[in-house]
Amino acid sequence: MAHTHTCNLVHCVFSTKDRANLIPDPERLWQYVGGIARQKHILLLAAGGTANHLHLLISLPPTITLAKAVQELKGNTSRWLNETSRFAWQEGYSAFSVSQSQRKTVVDYIDHQAEHHAKWSFEQEFLTLLKKSGIPYDPRFVFG
Repeated sequence: MAHTHTCNLVHCVFSTKDRANLIPDPERLWQYVGGIARQKHILLLAAGGTANHLHLLISLPPTITLAKAVQELKGNTSRWLNETSRFAWQEGYSAFSVSQSQRKTVVDYIDHQAEHHAKWSFEQEFLTLLKKSGIPYDPRFVFG
């Protein structure tokens, strides 16, 4: 792939099962995700969230699909978190494409999750992300 040049920025969001507060140390989780991302050749540009969800801004290499990247990140973090307590991520995930011109805005958004969630819940935030991205959803099933 010597002559392949890509810019695949993706804002990924996923929550714990039933949005329970299962992440005891979010900052430590972000560091762990960074290690997994490096190992899998995924560039992690930002990580943030709270005790019940995770936001990532990643740059996908041309050799890995989004589904595979999320599978690797969720699977490895789930195994790691299960070493100390009972843990599970929600079944799915959300991913929003990000243009290079919006990269800093998304990084800032992810970096300020604590302040953000002092004002509104994950559920409110998530529905807003879906609406802003024009992703159709059925409110009866969006949270499983």
